[in-house]
Amino acid sequence: MNLSRIRKLVNRGETETVEFKTKANHPDKIVKEIVAFANTKGGKLLIGISDSGNIVGLSSAEEELFTLNQAISKYCFPKIQLEHEIIPVSAKRSIIIYTIFESKCKPHYILSGVPNQKRQEYIRLADRSVKASREMKEILRRERKRTAVKFTYGEKEKVLLTYLEEHQYITLKDFVKIAGINPYLASRTLVTLVLARVLQIIPREGEDLYCFNTISV
Repeated sequence: MNLSRIRKLVNRGETETVEFKTKANHPDKIVKEIVAFANTKGGKLLIGISDSGNIVGLSSAEEELFTLNQAISKYCFPKIQLEHEIIPVSAKRSIIIYTIFESKCKPHYILSGVPNQKRQEYIRLADRSVKASREMKEILRRERKRTAVKFTYGEKEKVLLTYLEEHQYITLKDFVKIAGINPYLASRTLVTLVLARVLQIIPREGEDLYCFNTISV
């Protein structure tokens, strides 16, 4: 990628598939973005670009790239498919560009090595990387199998789909309340219906939304 293409990309701003970082001195933030891209649609991470879109560059890009690659190998699981390049932007400064590919081994996660710390999965939500919900992680895990999913149309499914005929969205908490079932059963039902392509999940930072899958309904 040349500087002209970088400027065009930067001018479009951050999106679901593009993220800017000014510095590389916080590898934990970098691995978070990389995991989120791999778990969603892939994307490009440009390091040396300010949030406002200024191409500031890095003074020691090669050293910082080495440190970042070590962190990615150490903390990201399973191994993530990506490419990187260093692009000079002036005589003394360069930017690092990571191209992360959408993974076939989702969900990817971060393990920091801290004892008893749970693994952390992230996804892209608009122009941010957020923690994946339990349901989103299960959907990512089971989608890898690419097998047809069948479900029984019982009372709880009837209550759910009737509700969605009158309301655009439903949350897990709403489903628990209207169906009078426990959160575990509600979660499992929503995940199954998403995998069966009856519903689609809309990730949110607070609580995910579910609605009819308009592609298959």
